[in-house]
Amino acid sequence: MPEGTWELPHELQLLGQTVADFVRKEILPEEAKLDTEAYKLPPDVLARVQADAKAAGLWCVQTPEEHGGAGLSLLAQCVVAEEAAKCRMGAYVPAGAAFGWDPPNVIFKGTQDQIDRYANPDVLGEKTYVAISEPNGGADPGRSIQSTAKRDGDHYILNGQKTWITGGDASRWGVVFARTGGPGRKGISCFVVEPEWEGVTVETIPVIRPLSPVEMFFDNVKVPVENLLGEEGRGFELAESWLVHGRVPYAAGTIGVAQAALQMAIDYSKERSTFGKRLAQRQAIQWMLADSDIELRAARLLTYQAAWKADAGKNYKLEASIAKVYATETAGRVVDRAMQVLGGMGVAKELPLERWYREMRIKRIGEGPSEIHRMVIARELLGAAAKD
Repeated sequence: MPEGTWELPHELQLLGQTVADFVRKEILPEEAKLDTEAYKLPPDVLARVQADAKAAGLWCVQTPEEHGGAGLSLLAQCVVAEEAAKCRMGAYVPAGAAFGWDPPNVIFKGTQDQIDRYANPDVLGEKTYVAISEPNGGADPGRSIQSTAKRDGDHYILNGQKTWITGGDASRWGVVFARTGGPGRKGISCFVVEPEWEGVTVETIPVIRPLSPVEMFFDNVKVPVENLLGEEGRGFELAESWLVHGRVPYAAGTIGVAQAALQMAIDYSKERSTFGKRLAQRQAIQWMLADSDIELRAARLLTYQAAWKADAGKNYKLEASIAKVYATETAGRVVDRAMQVLGGMGVAKELPLERWYREMRIKRIGEGPSEIHRMVIARELLGAAAKD
């Protein structure tokens, strides 16, 4: 965080510095050896940096300590997310996955058997998926989910299609939300599903970033009753707890990318000269940098406020939506300005700016598009007057 801003507690400042040092020493040198579009570290390198992350207490920072993770507060998770995103792989493979992949938080609301089978310390850090979105549905899962799961003896028969699923092609397990009852939120249930089961097929959806999401098809998939997560008909509550929580570190990650881009623009403007003057002396450049700094400070504070409310046990759904909208849109503007400051070098593959630019464009859609979050915010402001 830039000097002179509102300060985090000392222990969180130290945490941020620890993560920043880790990324600088462990990740950036390894990234420099890879293709500019790479989104994986070599297996031997990944094993080494993950061992170092575990030793540093940075393993699966969202996962409770009793289940093998670091168990950090949401505010601490945001500090980690911001610093971990300051690498070429950015916010969608923070720190090159050195800190592992946290399982969906809903698994820890399951039975002990489910936790033992799918989220025990031996497998903690593996990639998982969450399947909510569907091709014919909007961004409101309570209304749009059409996939069905019908009870048949000691199994549910799962049918349907999910789309825009990250990790569905590289995970041992994940959670799928399907309709077990009538229309509306109370008809949705949640299931743990392994992609290797008969009837599950996966197809890649190429997008503008190197790491592509997938479509998942479920054709009469037999899901054991013991893989129902939580109570039947209570799945929407689990979906919300995952979505609302995830929006906050998601926002923080985009701030980290944008902060790195801004610093790159600042450094370049001090060195680059045109027509006898350094870029840093030109008002047009100064204002782009100033606007970027102002907006990033605001985005960070909005994100921290959402995390603070969550850690205080308060309802933070509204603040999470505000942070998600403002941070992702701000990050897109900041990276765009940084590219403009660097000119031709801004779009060169040798620098990460053009890759971050593509990623930030996706971030305005992922975790719920800006328009949906604005609707959430407006309904909070207008109350019953906003309803159809």
